[in-house]
Amino acid sequence: MKLYDWYRNTLRNPKYRWWIILGTLVYLISPIDISPDFLPIIGQIDDAAIAALLIAEVSQLFLDRIKSAKTNASTQPPTASDAASGDSVDVKAVSVD
Repeated sequence: MKLYDWYRNTLRNPKYRWWIILGTLVYLISPIDISPDFLPIIGQIDDAAIAALLIAEVSQLFLDRIKSAKTNASTQPPTASDAASGDSVDVKAVSVD
């Protein structure tokens, strides 16, 4: 689990994120693996596990970014362009007699 935690934490660090992604892709392409690819099933297991980990973590990063953008957009006060786009604006009306 320590290797998984290190991978996940390093991938979430913006300073090292692209290096980890690039290193993972090089590992997947490279014929030098923990278990060589010429072994029928065992050779593909480590590649599949690393690819699944990369896909899961990168998709989670995208989902987190989308959620944070959505919450930031909803916490900002409405602007004139928001009212023109069909959002309703509550106005306190006073009758003048």
